[in-house]
Amino acid sequence: MIINPLLEQSSRIALAAFLHDLGKFAERAKIPVNQEILDANKQLYCPHRKKYVDDKGWFSHVHAAYTGLAMDLIEDYLPDLKGADFAPFGSWKTRDADDSFINAAAKHHKPESFLQWIIATADRVASGFDREEFEEYNHGDDVTSTGKNHYTARQLTLFEQINKSGLAEKDFRYRYPLKPLSPDSIFPVEAGGYEGNDDKAAQKEYHDLWQGFIEALKQMPKSHRNNWSLWLDHFETLWGVYTHAIPSATAFNIRPDVSLYDHSRVAAALATALWRYHHERGETGKNAAEALKDQQQSWNDKKFLLIQGDFFGIQDFIFASGGETNKRAAKLLRGRSFYVSLLSECAALKVLDALNLPATSQVINAAGKFMIVAPNTDQTRLALQQVRQELDEWFLKHSWGQAGVGLAWTEASCNDFRRHADNRDVGATPTSRLNQASPYQQLIKKLFEQLEIIKNQRFNLCGNSLAPIVFKDFLDSFDNDKGVCKIDGRSPASEQIDIDTCISKLAKDQIETGHWLTRRERILITRQSLGLTSALKIPVFGYHISFAENEEGQGKFGEQARNGNLLRAWDFSLPRSADQALWNGYARRSINAYVPIANEKDLLEETWSKYTGIEEKLELDAAKTLNHLACGDRKPDPLREDTWQGISALSTLKGDVDNLGTIFQSGLGDDVSFSKTAALSRQINAFFTVYLPWLCQTEYRESYTVFAGGDDFFLIGPWLSQIKLAGRMRQAFQKYVAGNPEVHFSAGISTTKPGLPITQLGDMAEDALEQAKAHNPEKLAIAPKDAVSCFNQRMFWEEFQALTGKRRERLQQLSEENGLSTGYVYGLLNLIDMAEKVHEKPENAIWHSYFAYRTVRMLERNRQLDKDQRRRRQAELAEEIANAGIIRHGGNYRVALFCHLYQQRD
Repeated sequence: MIINPLLEQSSRIALAAFLHDLGKFAERAKIPVNQEILDANKQLYCPHRKKYVDDKGWFSHVHAAYTGLAMDLIEDYLPDLKGADFAPFGSWKTRDADDSFINAAAKHHKPESFLQWIIATADRVASGFDREEFEEYNHGDDVTSTGKNHYTARQLTLFEQINKSGLAEKDFRYRYPLKPLSPDSIFPVEAGGYEGNDDKAAQKEYHDLWQGFIEALKQMPKSHRNNWSLWLDHFETLWGVYTHAIPSATAFNIRPDVSLYDHSRVAAALATALWRYHHERGETGKNAAEALKDQQQSWNDKKFLLIQGDFFGIQDFIFASGGETNKRAAKLLRGRSFYVSLLSECAALKVLDALNLPATSQVINAAGKFMIVAPNTDQTRLALQQVRQELDEWFLKHSWGQAGVGLAWTEASCNDFRRHADNRDVGATPTSRLNQASPYQQLIKKLFEQLEIIKNQRFNLCGNSLAPIVFKDFLDSFDNDKGVCKIDGRSPASEQIDIDTCISKLAKDQIETGHWLTRRERILITRQSLGLTSALKIPVFGYHISFAENEEGQGKFGEQARNGNLLRAWDFSLPRSADQALWNGYARRSINAYVPIANEKDLLEETWSKYTGIEEKLELDAAKTLNHLACGDRKPDPLREDTWQGISALSTLKGDVDNLGTIFQSGLGDDVSFSKTAALSRQINAFFTVYLPWLCQTEYRESYTVFAGGDDFFLIGPWLSQIKLAGRMRQAFQKYVAGNPEVHFSAGISTTKPGLPITQLGDMAEDALEQAKAHNPEKLAIAPKDAVSCFNQRMFWEEFQALTGKRRERLQQLSEENGLSTGYVYGLLNLIDMAEKVHEKPENAIWHSYFAYRTVRMLERNRQLDKDQRRRRQAELAEEIANAGIIRHGGNYRVALFCHLYQQRD
């Protein structure tokens, strides 16, 4: 086996930090304990408190004692923790050895040695504590700000607090259910019907969760335990699944709004970087421990390097178009979208690999952006320069500069993560202290500024010697016989896939990716090729990518893990049920998305002429084409046999969360910490990567996800289904953010006939989203954002849901009762045009009379109605269409009319 000692040592530090609060989980679950061992652990790991001199006192933070006990219970499922070399620790769990792994993890409230102070410092920095705050916390009672103890307290949601700094503790209405991560459990529930005061019932919830955690540990491949970095990547997913809703802090009247998972992973990243900083400088002895303890100069030193990565050119990359693009759009769009996520993941892996850091050093990862915590050393900076060069070379060679991953880094000290401004500044006035941004808020601002620099320095073209090479490479690789790639329309073609079609290697890999996504659920990242037929042809930044079945089916990847060739093994399967834990034994990456797959019913409907005018035939268990999806909302005509009703059309649905940068920088007020920022990023991403795929595969099965993650989404599907999906997503998102009106998204819906180039589909979707966000609000009637654009009409979500719901359904009902003709309904569009321009042309007010006249004439044609019936129906139509429709909604009433009309057409 190829062993990287520095990576293994860094991984051990990370695991010790990850498990430092394992005891909180175990103690709340009331695991069986040996009282004698527990008492000994309390003496060793827990602070001792007294209220007065002669008081016998008590031990606080008993969870630290349980950390030692719990490690014994899970020892059999961890990597090999024994042996002659367990550096940087002296041993695994010798409790009388200062530098043992177990002591470093458990003594974070009572640290003494250097390694113990590394974990303890990371614990405090992750929470944003300074020394005084931590001492108060360390002496605090075991009760939360909501009045619950550590058993009964359930985790608050950060979303409920955004832009509501004055919200009283009693007014927090929502909690996360104490369940494994699943599409259901990521939604908060009403506290009133869930969070109680019964310790026994609360402990049983924890016990059930703990048992699930132990059983899940057993599912991790045994062969991966000898590969520390690979195993740790799996463990981070497992820990997240079972601790994402466990409150991390329940003492010192703390608000329990950060999960044990989010706190642990940030602490692990900080501890690893902090240890590496001191290790590479040769500062690992007593003096370093004393400096960390003292916190004066040591906490001001810039020991951390926060590395940000940002994938730019995503839309151009996904929607690049050539002559054959539309023909293969179904596989191509999904393949490209997944490929973008894969490139982002591999770019982050490249950084981690170059710096010998484990996966746990990556604290943020969503929608093409990532953040890694590294030591601020000369070695780190040199390695990053080399990685940046390699990433640029790859993108210039394979995408010709149309896309890339930018890297930037910002140095930070322990004090930069403090969540409160330094009120001890003697020159500060009470007012200036109140308005002063905390050190961490200032750090966030600096990070956002750094991201903007990345976006405007793509490939560093002014100073990059690689730039001229790209044009020479293009000329050298161009084959006049094969021409330009028929898929992206710009790269030199090199692969002939049929007699008339030549494409680039990258396009071939993207198509293959789309193919394997419907047939595999796991991806392997290796240094050397595995020789699988499901492997991509182009190595990504030097890594070989293979799609694989489960290990049991292949039976050979265990050896690849042992010999160090296998770097990552990621499960990207979609959720299988609403409440099943998202854990399948491997590290999980939510980089797949739902795509409609043809089933037996679809093939049967094809024989019934549902899909008219389409040359391509459906293939069982393969992705549906966009042309087939365009027919998805057609229904059998109830009056004519073998006839389908409704237009064939596609709607693109594109949106993103409004004001996200502002939310991260100031939404949580001055109580924001690194752990909270990481948690907020993860939770926003989870709505689009965990819940949305589940929503599509259960309720909107014809929706094709182009991309969804981070804070944005892009879907294509049958025109009406996408309109309904937009409203459904809005309702779900409001529930997801605990009904906070300060957190919302905007979306644009563009409806077209099938067959348009995918580049045009992308442009139209972007235009619709721009209209929804009202980037030119002075020309529009409503305030910017928190809105939707549909049929070129812009409105707030409440109005959109009324028009596409009650108004549309009522119009359909009246149409069936009164036999409203297509001509009558189309005529209403003219009346809307008149009503909108009454202020410009007062004579347009006559639209009321036109409506009454046309309605009377239409009803008179029905000879079966008597005079009273016609009068009643005229009143119903006037109330619904003229009053509730045109007068109330104005031009936006077109949405209801178009939805109705397009459903009736053949």
